[in-house]
Amino acid sequence: MAENFTENEPIAFPYKMVSHEIQKHMLGWNIPQEHQHLVHEHWRQFPDVDRSSHYLLALIYTILTISSVTGNGLVIWIFSTSKSLRTPSNMFVINLALFDLAMMGEMPHLILNSFYQRMLGYELGCDIYAVLGSLSGIGGAMTNAVIAYDRYKTISSPIDGRINRAQATLLVIFTWLYAMPFTVFPLTKTWGRFVTEGFLTTCSFDFLSDDVKTFVLCISIWSYVIPMTLICTFYLKLFSAVRHHERMLKEQAKKMNVKSLASNKEDAGKSVEIRIAKVAFTIFFLFICSWTPYGIVATIGAFGDRSLLTPVVTMIPAVFCKAVSCLDPWVYAINHPRFRVELEKRVPWMGVREPDPDAQSSTGSAVTNSAEA
Repeated sequence: MAENFTENEPIAFPYKMVSHEIQKHMLGWNIPQEHQHLVHEHWRQFPDVDRSSHYLLALIYTILTISSVTGNGLVIWIFSTSKSLRTPSNMFVINLALFDLAMMGEMPHLILNSFYQRMLGYELGCDIYAVLGSLSGIGGAMTNAVIAYDRYKTISSPIDGRINRAQATLLVIFTWLYAMPFTVFPLTKTWGRFVTEGFLTTCSFDFLSDDVKTFVLCISIWSYVIPMTLICTFYLKLFSAVRHHERMLKEQAKKMNVKSLASNKEDAGKSVEIRIAKVAFTIFFLFICSWTPYGIVATIGAFGDRSLLTPVVTMIPAVFCKAVSCLDPWVYAINHPRFRVELEKRVPWMGVREPDPDAQSSTGSAVTNSAEA
């Protein structure tokens, strides 16, 4: 029987080696003792992640990095150098691209971490990684709220409601300041802390320790609930204003026995603004898809059943968060009319085809004037 085996017998020796391997290769085994505080006890119950999973994650992040740098680089280049796109509203588009690039600043670090299977730089590396993620995540969320506010003002009050350059500059500064508190607090360990998570090759705020429940609740409200509430409020007001405006025009046109009160130029301009609003709403939808899973994971870690949080489960939402920073610029490339016009002019090899909305408006206006004459 098994209990009669000794260490010198052939079956007991392999059993001893297997037991030693299991104990040695639990998550966190390759972290030096002086940096073990970066690994929460929750992760130590899981076996070390195999190399192939680390390499797969590195491959995914390499693809995301190339896509994000290319897309966001095009957005910043075209929106900042094209005269037709240098508007106060598009300052928010550039700002969102900057936040997305800040998030991509994590990528080279994570790719290297995946090959070493640990956090390079330990506490310093963890802090740098988490600061970039916190700053870009919270700042990007509030920038989406500002874009929603700008779309609402522009479309509901096209004459006197547009944001001017000074106001846009203040709102851009506000988005960066808004991201600071819950980036600085855990960085300085004034409130909360940054620790490794999942595969132990990424870092975020600690949502597993018993003493951070209030912090997790507050950062969830600050970085997710407040921006989400603002975005939903402004888009609901926008859709309500558009429907009210169209209903008024139809009623007035019916009374005057005409087909429409709006000129072709006004219709074309309105159509462009509506298309831009749809683009902004699409980016908002991507924001929901990317950050909601991570919010659920953090909430479960702080208040729910932590046994549900395996390393793989926590890494999937992290990949979603990074993916949205790659998709934002391509959403603009696909849908934003004036951005597509500039893409067609400057990078024709991309195969983008878009009629110039300004030319369409002018042509439509000329046809209307001719018909009236």
